[in-house]
Amino acid sequence: MIDRATIERIKDTADIVDVVSDFVSLKKVGINYRGLCPFHDDHTPSFYVSPTRRTCHCFVCGEGGDCVGFIMKHEQMTYGDALHWLARKYNIEIQETELSDEQKKEQSERDSMFIVNEWAANYFKDILHNDVDGRAIGLQYFRSRGIRDDIMEKFRLGFCLNDRHAMTQEALKKGYKEEFLLKVGLSYHIENAKTNLPFDRFNGRAIFPWIGISGKVVAFGGRVLDARTKGLNQKYVNSPDSEIFHKNQELYGIFQAKKAIAKENLVYMVEGYTDVISMHQCGIENVVANSGTALSEHQIHMLHRFTSNIVLLYDGDAAGIKAAMRGTDMLLKEGMNVKVMLLPDGQDPDEFAKKNTAEEFRAYIKENQMDFIAFKTKVLLDGVTDPHERSEAITSIIRSVSMIGNPIAREAYIKDCSARLGFSEQTLTAKMNEEIRSYREEARKEEAREQYRQEMEAHRQEYPSDRGNTSDQSHTPTQTPAPKPTTITPKAAKKKSETASDLLMKVIIQYGNKIIYDNLTDNEGNPVSLTVAELISYSLSEDELQFPEPLYNIMLQEAVEHGREENFNNEAYFTLHPDYDISSHAIKLVSDSLTLSKSFEVKLSIEQLRDKIEHLLYEFRNDYIKEKLVQLRNDIKVTQDHEKLEELLRELQETEKIRTAIAKKIGGSLKA
Repeated sequence: MIDRATIERIKDTADIVDVVSDFVSLKKVGINYRGLCPFHDDHTPSFYVSPTRRTCHCFVCGEGGDCVGFIMKHEQMTYGDALHWLARKYNIEIQETELSDEQKKEQSERDSMFIVNEWAANYFKDILHNDVDGRAIGLQYFRSRGIRDDIMEKFRLGFCLNDRHAMTQEALKKGYKEEFLLKVGLSYHIENAKTNLPFDRFNGRAIFPWIGISGKVVAFGGRVLDARTKGLNQKYVNSPDSEIFHKNQELYGIFQAKKAIAKENLVYMVEGYTDVISMHQCGIENVVANSGTALSEHQIHMLHRFTSNIVLLYDGDAAGIKAAMRGTDMLLKEGMNVKVMLLPDGQDPDEFAKKNTAEEFRAYIKENQMDFIAFKTKVLLDGVTDPHERSEAITSIIRSVSMIGNPIAREAYIKDCSARLGFSEQTLTAKMNEEIRSYREEARKEEAREQYRQEMEAHRQEYPSDRGNTSDQSHTPTQTPAPKPTTITPKAAKKKSETASDLLMKVIIQYGNKIIYDNLTDNEGNPVSLTVAELISYSLSEDELQFPEPLYNIMLQEAVEHGREENFNNEAYFTLHPDYDISSHAIKLVSDSLTLSKSFEVKLSIEQLRDKIEHLLYEFRNDYIKEKLVQLRNDIKVTQDHEKLEELLRELQETEKIRTAIAKKIGGSLKA
């Protein structure tokens, strides 16, 4: 366990803007910062970071929190792991007792896989620098590629011995379980092998660790170094997909590049490990590689958090052209501003970076990069005279334009296409609209197919078939239609109305320690005062009422207990509370733009605040009365006891009178 003092120190030290900036490109807007939300597919910045409140919040999907909550959600960590992450970031020492064997056993499988990968990365690095074969083979290879020692350190490069069991044996010797070596793909079994010992997947290979956006080692790539490379189509082997690694969701070099991408507001996309490494060594750090796989939406969303500008930087051979063509439409569809540059003379970024300085490299890119229309025109139409081929090429170009979401940008590109291709804007616009309709129709069909799949899955879960029962082959089960699942979209969730409980709790968080009455007297005539929290607590207790949310009752009690302390800050106390449930609820309440009316967003006078609290207390009682009326009417419907029925009817009549009185207080008739 981490003691409360250390938790408070971590939260006091952590800078919310600094933490979020590791994952999201932020721009200052007034006193706050804004960027694309990392928790949903955000195309217009809706994620706000408040340095004064030290919180973040998305006004579309509602996600957010303080530094700890953000790291928990973004990195899928536990509360304790998020605290450790922040402690490492800010060099805060945490004193903890050694985990017991039982506690180690309870570590999650995911954590265990990361631990094994971290050990393996250190093992490969140690072999590279300290083993005789590692230095003679692995280190010699990297140096023959012109890679400096500091860059090897930056990318945690390593070497795996040319022994089919060395790494596995060492891991087992150190106490790491075979189960997790197999699950992350460091080791594997061979059927009918003479030994039961797993084999090393990367034996005899130079090692390139894949480091995820949060700094954890998620996988490895290994390159064959000796004569075996000759005639091989696959010189590289990567870790297989696992619970912690999906190749189409990761980008090589993203951890080392993310700050530079945000700073430059631009990312270069290359194909291979050494392309990334050489460009870093050249001085260009805003570069990542998709390592030969087709770009996925997940990868694009990851980049889009940091920038909307991307340059596809590939060599000019057929493979490079194919790779550039493959990613263009998807990038446009996701709202990226796409440029393409093919390097001259068959060079790849690795070779080009070694021959040029960073300034020369950037200058060359700036002078030779093309927008996607120029690129596709050059590739598809250069030297093409056949009308049919030209028609297909132009259709492909217009299809790319149709992927752009911004209608103004589409119109600008149509004008450009008209000038380049010699067709009227009307003709091209008509074709573009046709493509848009076709795309939307296909998207609609896919959505319907996905909904059908979800409905069938829900149906299977609710009505599982009894495949094992073969006693009556003629039995045909009644077909019950699958219920349609209720899907709550972020925008729908946002529209959920706040309860009086929520509104009162926000008042407590914002104004709880404020003196609301200072001219009262007790039964003995002594002067007394009441804070906002005390007033709300006293008012509810008069009618023996409580918040329906247990957490709110705890928060109210703490607001009353601490409200009289000198320099007590309600909002800071709750939003930075060591109990994650309390802090996350508090942050949502103070961040949600729909929680209170506009009058709450300005500084209220004491009289205005009293009026608001009185109104909300009546609303709270009204909510309680409505629930009670529903319960009474349900009880009346089912009761069989005549005396009990009369009692319920009397109680219903009295409750309706109370409801009418409350309705008059809050300004109108309310329906139960």
